[in-house]
Amino acid sequence: MRIQRTLPPAAAPVFVRDAVRGVAGFFATKARLAKLEADIREYFGVRYVFLVSSGKAALTLILRALSSLSPRKKVLIPDYTCFSVPSAIRRAGLSVSLCDIDPTTLDFNYARLRESLDDQTLCVVPTHLFGLPSDIARVQSLAREKQVFVVEDAAQAMGETCDGKLLGTHGDVGFVSLGRGKNITCGSGGIILTDSDVIGSAIRAEYAMLKARSFPEKVKTLLEVLAISVFIHPRLYWLPDGLPFLKLGETRFSTEFPISCMDGVAAAILRDWKERLDLSRRSRSIAARDLARRMPRHMQVVRSLPSDEATYLRLPALAPNAHEKASLLRLSRRAGLGISASYPTPIHAIEEFTLSFSPADFPGATTVAQRLVTLPVHHLVHERDRNEIVSLIASAVGSTCTAATQSAANTSTRQ
Repeated sequence: MRIQRTLPPAAAPVFVRDAVRGVAGFFATKARLAKLEADIREYFGVRYVFLVSSGKAALTLILRALSSLSPRKKVLIPDYTCFSVPSAIRRAGLSVSLCDIDPTTLDFNYARLRESLDDQTLCVVPTHLFGLPSDIARVQSLAREKQVFVVEDAAQAMGETCDGKLLGTHGDVGFVSLGRGKNITCGSGGIILTDSDVIGSAIRAEYAMLKARSFPEKVKTLLEVLAISVFIHPRLYWLPDGLPFLKLGETRFSTEFPISCMDGVAAAILRDWKERLDLSRRSRSIAARDLARRMPRHMQVVRSLPSDEATYLRLPALAPNAHEKASLLRLSRRAGLGISASYPTPIHAIEEFTLSFSPADFPGATTVAQRLVTLPVHHLVHERDRNEIVSLIASAVGSTCTAATQSAANTSTRQ
């Protein structure tokens, strides 16, 4: 354990006062939840909002509802995405279908997407990974040809827009996450959004069967948010970061997760969510633009098609190769600069799926898993941190690449 200033890879604005406000959530729970729902409906401009325990709980409920409207069973997702997505699909009793991605955008490989949609596909899930907007209009156009639902994964993109419309509201139904490290947080939470009467009614039927969280679970939420608000600060993050049993940043596939209604404690913690979301977006925009502008040429910043509108949750960049990536991550950890690897493998390489898919079909996702790193851009990243990140990348990746290039040139000359 190294005691030093340590940047968390991701951090949502949450403060001790937010945890204190959460105590009020043990009282007048229904009123607080109703107000939060109304505020979110107004903000997103949709008729139906459902508040649940997590982003993957939200996706599970959506898929169960859509399954009640169609006999189809396949859910098509990008091969590189959060492991929670296939976890929710399996939890909903449906089958995972995969499409390769374009490494330059982290969006679908659209030539492959057209081929992957068929008459057994229930829905397609475009993902706004790290806040980068997917080409949702293109997805919708292809989906309409096959009468496939579009479920918009805006888990990492709350508050972001594309073509003047908030992400999460373009598709037939969408969801956002309020987990740790997202744009805003209440410890754990998820929001379902739809403007469709048919889908809204189907989700309401599923939502009505959910249990409320117990008193101990509410207390746990309160304590987790209090801990996050204290230990997320770079002066203290070295402590939880150095405790292996906390498994911070660990990505794993599991269908065992709670699915419940959001509780009043979480709603009380989110009392000033709009202000915190504005703070989060402003900070990320400034940091991401600065880092992207100064990124050493050996690193390829991933940009979405409407990149001018993107406010990154974390800034994604491709290292020259897997070796350079590993070296950069090792040096970053030593310096406490918060550069992270994101998801360790494509979905097809998760143990539960290796027998179902051929690795040769997913070169784009494989490349991204091997080379992708993400840089912290949250509200706790200061200008000096950005300077150190750029300097570290320039020295670690640039010098190694230059040395490798020079070595190859010398070998060629000798031959």
